[in-house]
Amino acid sequence: MGYSALHSFLFMTYTTLETMERYMIIVAGGSGKRMGSDVPKQFLPINGKPILMHTIERIKQYDGNISIIVVLPEGQTSYWQLLCREYEFDVPCTIVFGGKERFYSVKNALTYVPDGCLVGVHDGVRPFVSDETLDRLFEATETNYAVIPAIAPHESVRMDTGDSNSIIDRNIVKLVQTPQIFHSSLLKKAYNTDYKPIFTDDASVVEHVVVNKIKLVEGNRENIKITTSFDLMMAEVIYENYKS
Repeated sequence: MGYSALHSFLFMTYTTLETMERYMIIVAGGSGKRMGSDVPKQFLPINGKPILMHTIERIKQYDGNISIIVVLPEGQTSYWQLLCREYEFDVPCTIVFGGKERFYSVKNALTYVPDGCLVGVHDGVRPFVSDETLDRLFEATETNYAVIPAIAPHESVRMDTGDSNSIIDRNIVKLVQTPQIFHSSLLKKAYNTDYKPIFTDDASVVEHVVVNKIKLVEGNRENIKITTSFDLMMAEVIYENYKS
């Protein structure tokens, strides 16, 4: 679909941004393998409470009216319910079963998202997205249909092809974060495509429909994805800093 045709398609379904509902899909399908833990990483604690709960609360604290959809592997839902009772966690969420790949997990969740709204997709193990980053994301949807946060790398960057490697100008490289925010009709249409291994995030799926129409906004460096034991140690430090 050409961009002008897509623009017309989207325009037909959108209300004004002021009245558009907001949804946030939080994908929490990880395991604890890279942590060296039998407990899935989203259930590991920061300051005594599971990471996933911190992530959900962070989004709800930013926007009390946002509808939250949490995607979990079917085999983990009973454990999540047990944790919710143990921690008296009562933030309203719709629970959806995940798929084999992240792509299918998001696709399942999108069946609960209407057209004509804004929808974000966020990693369940990123509990430190800032209000400022979220402000930038949602404000950018006024003139863009797909908006993602990114930060510049501090380190030098090289491309390694196996046989050789070469320097890359780090000024043209960005490290992508979540949540990624979309007009729902666009994201739902993009997810009607077949899965491809290159789909590492939602922006890559959308680019399959509309090339080079992804808007980058500044993320926040504390918005780390907690996947290793080192990340978990860093998360404790970040939490203490946020609390103070």
